Amino acid sequence: MPDYGKLVPVGGGDTIPLAKDKLMIGRRENCDIVLRFANVSGQHCRMTLEQGYWFIKDLNSRNGVKVNGYRISRKRLDPGSLVSIAKHEYKIQYSPEALGAFGPPPPDDDQMEEMLRKSLMDRAGLARRSDEDRGKNRDLLSDDD
Repeated sequence: MPDYGKLVPVGGGDTIPLAKDKLMIGRRENCDIVLRFANVSGQHCRMTLEQGYWFIKDLNSRNGVKVNGYRISRKRLDPGSLVSIAKHEYKIQYSPEALGAFGPPPPDDDQMEEMLRKSLMDRAGLARRSDEDRGKNRDLLSDDD
């Protein structure tokens, strides 16, 4: 059986082996990783192995998923990342090279999502100034002397 890595609970507890390349995590007994906590959704999140890297996707859970302290919808998990599943924190340990990774890591979806939320003008650095900035400039140019 290949070593896909593991989730190590922060603060103690049993290490969770990552037993296959697609994992459903949640409170339901039919999940691949069952977390028996009231604040974990039935099907809370999904982890998938892509190009040697683990990715995690929140499945619209009530209490969310965070990676390194930031709430995510889908994100690449680099080795050593801290993953919080409804406030239950784990450190992911794995070797991308051992899982077939080569070259640069695949793009991180949340960075793309963040970029796509901005307008094209913002992305190009050409966004219009705020009304407040325009007002200041008008005040400087007025001839009230």
